[in-house]
Amino acid sequence: MARRVPPPGLAWLQWQLDRQLADAAAACPLMQDLPIGVDPEGADAWAWQDTLALGATVGAPPDRYVAAGQNWLLPPFAPHRLRAAGYRPFIETIRAALRHARGLRIDHVMGLFRLFWIPSGLAPAAGGYVRYPADDLLGIVALECMRAGAFVVGEDLGTVEDGVRETLAQRRVLSYRCLWFEAGLPKAFPRLSLGAITTHDLPTIAGLWNGSDLDAQRKLGLNPNEEALGDIRHRLRRMTRVRADAPAERVIERTHDLLADARSVVVTATLDDALAVSERPNMPGTVNEWPNWSLALPVPLEDLERRPLALSIARRLAARRPARAVKKESSS
Repeated sequence: MARRVPPPGLAWLQWQLDRQLADAAAACPLMQDLPIGVDPEGADAWAWQDTLALGATVGAPPDRYVAAGQNWLLPPFAPHRLRAAGYRPFIETIRAALRHARGLRIDHVMGLFRLFWIPSGLAPAAGGYVRYPADDLLGIVALECMRAGAFVVGEDLGTVEDGVRETLAQRRVLSYRCLWFEAGLPKAFPRLSLGAITTHDLPTIAGLWNGSDLDAQRKLGLNPNEEALGDIRHRLRRMTRVRADAPAERVIERTHDLLADARSVVVTATLDDALAVSERPNMPGTVNEWPNWSLALPVPLEDLERRPLALSIARRLAARRPARAVKKESSS
């Protein structure tokens, strides 16, 4: 057991991270991300092992974007064990995420209602859904966010069962609206939403436009849905009204013009799009085949304000969107 306790060096790094987050939060409001699970080899899994179902991992079933399904290799909480523990692991996780934050994005918010469990050693297609006590978990989120004075975004993309979005809207949880998933323009996004163009799991604008993302999926043997990706690219060209041979930078600027017109109370642009990066940060369906969460940006963050495209995006969004009282509108 002693071997699995993090060494002092890791504790020092956590302390430094906390200090840096505090400094960043003093300069501008931060929105933190709450992942769907914990690393099976991490301190959380060790401390909460009695509440986890260690014979399974969580993921997503096959769909039109990831034909093989997804296995995130994270052990799920066993609902009855979590309840018996008074939801303490969940409460502590929420509080830690909100320590320096004014907003909280809950990844795969559908996991508060049900999670797709995959038996260890099997493919995602062999998995099935397990129900969770959504009312209890949503109540905890509401209470902790009220205490922290933070708004909540529920990432509700992909396979969403009936009634989930309605329940979240009733609780004033912002929906997550991504242009790649929507048939219409961002100006049709609901008011209580976070508007975005893409996510870390989906192609960047440049990667979609120049075809490099599709090429990467082919090389990785991921069986990409080429028809769906082609449809998105066609819609992108139609919405931005650019020529088929337009440079990616022009497409990126025009797409953010559309995002600026979104009715969403909050919109977000990615650093990858602001720097015309072709590679997506995370490739669903891979573990070591793609450098997930390890791709460096082409320039240091300190140089971001000197990059013409990044400046252009910031100015376009600022010019077309009035200041928003996010807390007031999303928690009233």
